[in-house]
Amino acid sequence: MDKTSAGWINGFLGMLIFSGSLPATRAAVTGFDPVFLTVARAVIAGLLGLGLLLAFRQPRPARADLVPLVITALGVVVGFPLLTALALQHITSAHSVVYVGLLPLSTAVFGVLRGGERPQPPFWLFSGLGSICVAGFALSRGVGAASVGDLLMLAAIVVCGLGYAEGARLSRRLGGWQVISWALVLSLPVMAAAVLATWPSSAQGITESAWLGLAYVSLFSMLIGFVFWYRGLALGGIAAVGQLQLLQPFFGLALAATLLHEAVEPAMIAVTAVVVLCVFGARRFA
Repeated sequence: MDKTSAGWINGFLGMLIFSGSLPATRAAVTGFDPVFLTVARAVIAGLLGLGLLLAFRQPRPARADLVPLVITALGVVVGFPLLTALALQHITSAHSVVYVGLLPLSTAVFGVLRGGERPQPPFWLFSGLGSICVAGFALSRGVGAASVGDLLMLAAIVVCGLGYAEGARLSRRLGGWQVISWALVLSLPVMAAAVLATWPSSAQGITESAWLGLAYVSLFSMLIGFVFWYRGLALGGIAAVGQLQLLQPFFGLALAATLLHEAVEPAMIAVTAVVVLCVFGARRFA
């Protein structure tokens, strides 16, 4: 198997794993506080990441890499998990998946701001169309509890895009799985203290689906998915393999309907399809 094919296969597996993140988070927040869920998944994944770094005797990152690692951690270890967990107390995972269609675009924008890239003018046309589409969908849901979830999801996409962009830059020097492992390890002391502070008073009433959700987001969403995803980016190219994220909303909607029995409205499918088309157009001119 050639390098490019291996990159696409690894990237697809990573994207497929990430597709289950929002449905699993939705299941987990039925039994766990969102803050506890965020810090618990980071601690579990951080301990596993530390074990990997020690087992493979990875060198410590250079001092110049510490700030980018902290930014990566704030985006993908703390920001996105916490904001999505809070959002999913107000909206369904099927609703939230629509916003994931903007994640490749968010990552590209931070690639401009942080990486000095200069996309062609049509990129911003497609970017604006996609953003207007998502904003229109959110407004069509009306005001109230759902609007809180919409705003939290938009914030989650922004911070995750920043974390992805920083992680992609670092992966060229440190390696893909090493980046997420070091980001988790740097977060571990604070997250461990937060776990103790937010530990549930009782495990009674926590359903099996909530435990399974916690296990999934800790093992797969927080660590294993990144192993495949960053390896795919490294082997197949960040720009090329990164487009696989555009398939994530469709897999997410399918999982939400199949596993959580959530209603998937035709409007959600239509908006997701339009956003994906807009992001495809934007990426072509990036």
